[in-house]
Amino acid sequence: MNPIEIIPIEGLPEIHPGDRIADLLAASGADLREGDVVVVTQKVVSKAEGRMEAVDPRDPAARAAIVERESVRVLRRRGDLVISETASGFVCANAGVDQSNVPDGYITLLPVDADRSARRIRDGLAHRPGVDVGVIVSDTFGRTWRNGVTDVAIGCAGIAAVVDLRGTTDSLGRTLEVTEVAVADELAAAAELVMGKSARIPAAVIRGVDRSWFRPSSVRAEIVRPPAGDLFR
Repeated sequence: MNPIEIIPIEGLPEIHPGDRIADLLAASGADLREGDVVVVTQKVVSKAEGRMEAVDPRDPAARAAIVERESVRVLRRRGDLVISETASGFVCANAGVDQSNVPDGYITLLPVDADRSARRIRDGLAHRPGVDVGVIVSDTFGRTWRNGVTDVAIGCAGIAAVVDLRGTTDSLGRTLEVTEVAVADELAAAAELVMGKSARIPAAVIRGVDRSWFRPSSVRAEIVRPPAGDLFR
């Protein structure tokens, strides 16, 4: 297998509503090559798309009302914590409503359609010669039954969300019957290692990804488990 390189994209400015992320990535001087995967955090995508709201930090009820509005179904409550399902099918804390890395008095909401957000960034980069890349929009999620958080993909374009290995064989020649690898999640988590939570690096390039993974894709269609296949809802 080829080695994989993860490169932080530094020098991006503070993002404002209406900014074109593809233009800012290009202006940053990032060395983008055909076959790269660009991972961009949800926070900057939400800012660029105007998915921010003013909220009084002294009024927890105001934030709670936004969480309820962004939820299509609440699964669990514990104090101020709500585990809910969003319109995109993500099950996460507080419907993805977050106030980290945003100015005081504001919160960010998840993109309305993060797959579309990824396609928009990819299309904007594709206008530049030799820049045919995959794009992943990442966010930080907790994991059921495991402590700690990790970054996952909430949107993707041009790079598989899931690689289906069913029907192939393992190293001993046994046929794999159930193995589907969430490669977009794995790439999102890998990119977070060079971005961090407070380093003001909201994007990274992953180089050396298996070229067979590049294809039309969708997190919502490939990763979000439909309720009929969910044993816990």
